[in-house]
Amino acid sequence: MTQPPHDEPTASTPDELREQVEQTREELGQTVEALAAKTDVKARAREKAAEVKEQTAAKAGELKEQTAAKAGELKEQAALKAGELRTKAADLAQQAQDRLPDPLKDKAEQAVAKAARTAQTWQEKAPEPVRQKTAQGAQLARDNRNLLLAAAAGTAALVWLACRRTKR
Repeated sequence: MTQPPHDEPTASTPDELREQVEQTREELGQTVEALAAKTDVKARAREKAAEVKEQTAAKAGELKEQTAAKAGELKEQAALKAGELRTKAADLAQQAQDRLPDPLKDKAEQAVAKAARTAQTWQEKAPEPVRQKTAQGAQLARDNRNLLLAAAAGTAALVWLACRRTKR
């Protein structure tokens, strides 16, 4: 055994000596446990793996949040761009309508009226499933009215130009 440190008094009774020995054993046991834990490679590897797993999960959560935020930004930008395109298409359709000659506008109005009458007749005679599909198509056409008007105006202008060339 070793000598007690100089600053600690030596035990004067056997009970005190036993108590010092027991305390020394406890300290020695704790030291041995700490050294054993440091040399237990499997346990340290498991601890490190758990730590890395926790860090990975945290990083994945951060990336998920960043991705969701970026997706929201892109969706917002796409909606703004779509609105700009709709406005531009409406402007172009209006410009095309403004440039059409009056006789062509009258013919277009007559065609629309005739189409409405035909649609009414068809609506009265068509079976229900066909009417439902037609209603869906009509709603789609209403939702994209400016595009359809621009296409119709462009087609009408082409027809007008073709008729004008054949008259010469």
